[in-house]
Amino acid sequence: MTGPVQVLVVGFDEPTYSGEVLAELTRLEAAGLVRLVDLLVVARTAGGELEIVADERLPAGSGELAVEVLTRAESEPAPADEDTATWSLADAVPAGGTAAVALVEHVWASPLRDAIRRNGGRALDETWLAPDDVALLERLEHDRS
Repeated sequence: MTGPVQVLVVGFDEPTYSGEVLAELTRLEAAGLVRLVDLLVVARTAGGELEIVADERLPAGSGELAVEVLTRAESEPAPADEDTATWSLADAVPAGGTAAVALVEHVWASPLRDAIRRNGGRALDETWLAPDDVALLERLEHDRS
């Protein structure tokens, strides 16, 4: 069974393509924590159009799954019984920006998700804390220790 899959969109002001980010994802995959389902690099023109950025360092076919899933998700309306906000990759990448889009399966979270479901629960929302909020959290934890 597939674990929770995150769409991770990381912006780069001046991408260097050193391979360090892909190496870290590969390390996490080897540790059994995540599975890199797909990786796509896109650029958004000043006019707002998204373009796929080709990179010979990525395996052949990289980005194909992400493109299919994300474009289908953007074009299909949410079921009437779901109160979900519409998400768009084009909205996530600023005009003139470049981004890596990773579909990351959180393998470690599958047992937790299954336990939640067995107990009648379901995910309502998820987000990452903003850097300023993480800094605040770190200060608060430090003050309590």
